[in-house]
Amino acid sequence: MPASNPKSLRVAVLADSDTRWKWGSLTASRLSPSGPDLALDGFLLRGRATPTARQLDEVGVRADSLREVTAAKFLRAMEREEYDVVVLALVGGAVQAMLHGLAHTWQGRARRPVVVTGYVGVVYEKLADGLLLRHGADLVLANSRQDADRFRAVYEGVGADAGAVTEVALPFLGGGTYVPNDPRTVVFAAQPSVPESRKDRTYLLDRLIGHARLHPDREVLLKLRSRPGEHTTHIEELPYQKLAQRTDAPANFRLVYGHMSEVLDRTDLLVTVSSTAALESLHRRIPTVVLTDLGVREALGNHHFVGSGCLASWDQLDAGHLPAPDAAWVARQGVAADGSYDTAFDVARFRITELLDAPALPPLAPYYTPTTAPGYLPGILARHHLAPDGGPLPGAPAADREPGAVRQIVRRAARGAYRHGVQRVAPVIRRMGEL
Repeated sequence: MPASNPKSLRVAVLADSDTRWKWGSLTASRLSPSGPDLALDGFLLRGRATPTARQLDEVGVRADSLREVTAAKFLRAMEREEYDVVVLALVGGAVQAMLHGLAHTWQGRARRPVVVTGYVGVVYEKLADGLLLRHGADLVLANSRQDADRFRAVYEGVGADAGAVTEVALPFLGGGTYVPNDPRTVVFAAQPSVPESRKDRTYLLDRLIGHARLHPDREVLLKLRSRPGEHTTHIEELPYQKLAQRTDAPANFRLVYGHMSEVLDRTDLLVTVSSTAALESLHRRIPTVVLTDLGVREALGNHHFVGSGCLASWDQLDAGHLPAPDAAWVARQGVAADGSYDTAFDVARFRITELLDAPALPPLAPYYTPTTAPGYLPGILARHHLAPDGGPLPGAPAADREPGAVRQIVRRAARGAYRHGVQRVAPVIRRMGEL
């Protein structure tokens, strides 16, 4: 394994969607003491949300290598190749499977890479489940002081070691401090799965278009995460693009894609239901609103913003209201508008350097084992073709064999059919069931 020389730090990032690739790769660069000399290899876990080339390009992060893999192939790469740090930017169940798979792969090694995991954004649901599925990594990153406190409380509450919890910040915060634009620009940051119903999504779209009609002197933008047919971290059954095709929108309303940071450069008011974009906006001191029109509910995630001072409705916005964020709440969310963001990753960098300099690291030891969770863990591992001990199941896909051309075509067709079913067939069946 390479020495912990900052100039030669080598990092592997395994991600299962475009947003997690963004988080994982940017986290790797923030954590690296070597800065721009970081050597980054990207691995994309094959699945329903495997990002397209366009989505990867839009993220804007470049890697020294980037390849699509199965779980077995990734573990084989970790057996053969030498890394200093491995970042698992995955959904919780996949993190747990990889922790057990890596523990089996590195069994008996005196030295192994430092393993890091965490969350892409706001943690507003399945806190205990998601955290315990991530337990076992050397560092479990918390994007804010509030998250770090909650994470430790969960681990300590079940008798698990909480020492891995490390406070950082979201790795994609940044950009210049807000400067008013002319014309004034209002941006609605859409989310793939919040809200879910056609009625609620149509309501939000109608109110956004209504705001554009009411204020013809403003640019009103609907910021979208993905194009129809693409998937991101969450499934989007009713893309706003399709809903917008049926509306008669004014000239000052339009759909936009691209980097959120670039859109924020021209934003004077960021509106959302509960998107992490709200934290990016607050970081830059842009006026930010979290909508209450559909209620303040756990299912929407906007309950996370209780106490933020940012909650408001479209009626209030139409009338010219601008909420003022609560400084204490903002500070606890890892939003470093005061300029402290540059030091947000210092503790994590120090811990990684300390671990790399240690003569040996203990084996990975997740909280879930065949003893502590015999009715839960085997199913999680089996989904990734792993046995209860983390080794490959008999008949698991060969790690070394690349699929042939026909198999690749069939796989792409199957993925396209799945997306078609989610975005076209499923909504029709649901509407028929409501008749």
